[in-house]
Amino acid sequence: MTGFQTLFYKEILRFWKVATQTITAPILTAMLYLLIFGHVLEEHVQVYPDVRYTAFLVPGLVMMSVLQNAFANSSSSLIQSKITGNLVFVLLPPLSHWDLFAAYVLAAVVRGLAVGTGVFLITTWFADLTFFAPWWIVIFALLGAAILGTMGLIAGIWAEKFDQLAAFQNFLIMPATFLSGVFYSIHSLPVFWQTVSHFNPFFYMIDGFRYGFFGKSDVDPLLSFSIVSVFFMLLAGFAIRMLKRGYKLRH
Repeated sequence: MTGFQTLFYKEILRFWKVATQTITAPILTAMLYLLIFGHVLEEHVQVYPDVRYTAFLVPGLVMMSVLQNAFANSSSSLIQSKITGNLVFVLLPPLSHWDLFAAYVLAAVVRGLAVGTGVFLITTWFADLTFFAPWWIVIFALLGAAILGTMGLIAGIWAEKFDQLAAFQNFLIMPATFLSGVFYSIHSLPVFWQTVSHFNPFFYMIDGFRYGFFGKSDVDPLLSFSIVSVFFMLLAGFAIRMLKRGYKLRH
């Protein structure tokens, strides 16, 4: 376990040394979303009965911050190691593909949860939140961070330069996140787009997470949990296979 612990510790230090950029900046971004959308739509939109729009928005912003920062951590770590050439120092030690997967993904989970916790603590000053099912909150936060950490790992392995990684994030991660119900309920969409939303796994992460606060959701939380769990296992299997083969890592 020494190799795994060392790599995990290195990955934690990597983002913690620049916490202003990796922790504080995303919290500020989420605050701006809350202030702008909350101010503009507070009196015009009510998604759930007896739930103010600002309160509805907070869980979505928290989960969005968790997802985006978990992805950013693992993907940026790998692409930076590739470009600077220090990836060889990770590959030379006797680390198994399981060690590599666990260290990168767990570090991504830590960063995602750190940012999400910061966003939650700040935004709770602007909304009265309830905790209908706290365990659902924890479960979906952990699963969501693990999924995006795994996706970041896959993107970092596949990409060979920052442009490719940016394309992966801008054309896949960002649209899937923003079209997952962060700012709205899918029931407010036309039928066609409601159907499309059900093919977006990010929707189930955010909808299940929000259920933990209000006890209300667009789909059954058990269904969301099942879909998110299967999605994670598929991604994890794919990422572990890439690491085992040394795909684009051992040239």
